[in-house]
Amino acid sequence: MNKILALCLAIIAFSSCSEETKKKTKTTTTKQPNIIYIMSDDHTTQAFGIYGSRLASLNPTPTLDKIASEGIIFDNCFVNNSICTPSRAAILSGQHSQANGVLDLEGALPMDKQYLPIEMKKLGYQTAMIGKWHLKEQPNFDYFNVFTKHGQQGSYFDPYLTETGMHFAEEKDPSYEGKQYKGHSSDIVTDISIDWLKNKRDPSKPFVLFHQFKAPHDDFEFAPRYLDYLKDTEIPEPESLYDNGNNGSIATRGQNDSLIHVIGSSVSKRNTIRHMGMRLWSKQYTKNNNPDFDPTQADGLSEKEYIHATYQEYLKRYLRCVKGVDDNVARLIKYLKAEGLYENTIIVYTGDQGFMLGEHDYIDKRWMYEESLRMPFFVRYPEKIKAGTRTDAIINNTDFAPTLIELAGGKAPEKMQGHSFKTILETGKEPEGWQQSSYYRYWMHMAHAHANPAHFGIRTKQYKLIFFYGKYWVDTDNPEADWNKKSWGNRFTLHTPAAWEFYDLEADPQEMNNAYSDPKYKTIIADLKEELIAKRKELNEEDGAKYPHIQKVIDEHWND
Repeated sequence: MNKILALCLAIIAFSSCSEETKKKTKTTTTKQPNIIYIMSDDHTTQAFGIYGSRLASLNPTPTLDKIASEGIIFDNCFVNNSICTPSRAAILSGQHSQANGVLDLEGALPMDKQYLPIEMKKLGYQTAMIGKWHLKEQPNFDYFNVFTKHGQQGSYFDPYLTETGMHFAEEKDPSYEGKQYKGHSSDIVTDISIDWLKNKRDPSKPFVLFHQFKAPHDDFEFAPRYLDYLKDTEIPEPESLYDNGNNGSIATRGQNDSLIHVIGSSVSKRNTIRHMGMRLWSKQYTKNNNPDFDPTQADGLSEKEYIHATYQEYLKRYLRCVKGVDDNVARLIKYLKAEGLYENTIIVYTGDQGFMLGEHDYIDKRWMYEESLRMPFFVRYPEKIKAGTRTDAIINNTDFAPTLIELAGGKAPEKMQGHSFKTILETGKEPEGWQQSSYYRYWMHMAHAHANPAHFGIRTKQYKLIFFYGKYWVDTDNPEADWNKKSWGNRFTLHTPAAWEFYDLEADPQEMNNAYSDPKYKTIIADLKEELIAKRKELNEEDGAKYPHIQKVIDEHWND
C-alpha cells in the first residue's frame, strides 16, 4: 500500500510540475504580432495634420493623425527614387535601384526578388497584397488581389483586379484574367481587405497585410460623396508658387532660363508641354465625380488669377482623394477593433513617395526637393511603441523590409541594403552608429512630359546636395542602343545641362536659395561629396561599368 501511495503522490507531483511548466511557457512565449502595412500613392507630408504644413489647419487626415499620435512619427523618412515602381521595388526588396534592377516605371520585380514576403512566409506569416501593385510580375504573396489594367495603375472607378487563382498577366497579354469591381477604388480596396481578414485568412497564423490605395494619384478622381468637401474653403498657397527665388540651377532652368517652358510640369502655364490646367479644366477628368463641372471658369483670367484658380481646384481634388483614404482607413480600424485584432496588430502608414503641391510651381514627384523626397511614415504598436513618440532619425524606404522582418521575429538577409530601425521604434532614440544621411537617385530623365532631369544626391539632417547629370540611363547617342522609343511623353534623347545644387535646410527649409556657390559652404560641400562617393560605392550605385556615358558627365563636372 505504501508503494502505491508513494507512486500516486509522485504522479500528482509530476502532473503539478508539468502544469506549472505549461503555465510558465505560456506566459513567457511572445505571440507574433500581426502587421498591416497601409500605403497610399503620392500622399505627401504636406497633406497631414501631424506634419504641420500650411495645409495642417484644414485637418485633412483626422483618422491617420490619431493613429500616428498613438505611436511614433518619423520626420526624416525619405524615398530613394521618387516614382511609383522603383519605390515599391525598394520597399519589397530592401535594395536600391541598381541592386534590385528596377530603375524606372518600366522595371519589373520578379517573384524571387520580392524578399520581404518571402522572409515573412519563412517566419510563419500569412501574407496578402491588396490594391495597387505596379511591379509587373506576379506578387509573391499567399493571397493577392491587385489592379492589373491601365499599366497596373488601376482606374479610380470600376477598376479591374486580378486575384489569386486567376492567371496573372499584363492586360495586353491574350491570357489576361481580371475581374471588374463597381465603385470607387479606395472603397473597393478596403472592402477586399476586410473580406480577406474576415473570410479568407487562416486565423491560426499571424498575418501581414499590404493594403495599398491608388489614391491620391493624379488625376485625383474622388468619390462623388466628397464633391462638397472644402468647396468654400480657401486653400493656403505656397509662396514659391509665384516666386521661386534662387531655387534650382541651369539644370532645372537652362542657361538664361532657356528651358523653363520644358523642364518640370507646373501649376501655371510655365511648362507649355504639361501643366496642371491642361487636365483640370477638362470634362474628361470629372465625368465620374462631377459631371456638372464647368471648365470654362478658367477662361479669360489674368496669369495670376489663372494660377490661383488652378491651384485651388488642384488641391481640392487632391484632398478629396485624401479624405477618401482617411475615411477608408477608419473603416479598416473599426473592423480590427470589433474583431479584437487592433492591439496585437502593428499599423504602418506611408505613401510610396512625396508629392509636389505647387511648391516651386511644380506638380507630381520625381524631384529630390523636400516635398517629393520626404515620405510620411508612422507606426502604432502599443506593446512596444510609446504613444506620442517622434524622431528625426533618418530612414528611407529600403529600411522598411529589414524592420518589418525584425518586428516579426526574424533577421533580414544580407542582400538587403536597408537597415532595421526596430530599436528606434521601441526607444525613440537612434542606436550608436545609425545612418546620418540618405542617398537618392532619379533615373528616368525627361519622362512623361513631367520632364525632370536625371539626378542623384545626398540628404543629411541639415544639408542637401544634388547633382543633375541630365542624361537617360540608356546612351541614346549610341546608334546601336535599344530603348522604348514608344514610351509616351518622353524626351530621353534631350540632354540637359549638368549642375550642382546645395541647400542648407536649417537656414532655408523651403529650398529657396541654391547656395552651392556660396564660399562659406565650401568645406561642407566637399565633405558631402566625399560622403556621396562612399554611399554610391556602398550601395552599388556607381556608373563607370554600366553607364560610362553618365560617368563621363560626372567626371567632367564633379569639381564644378
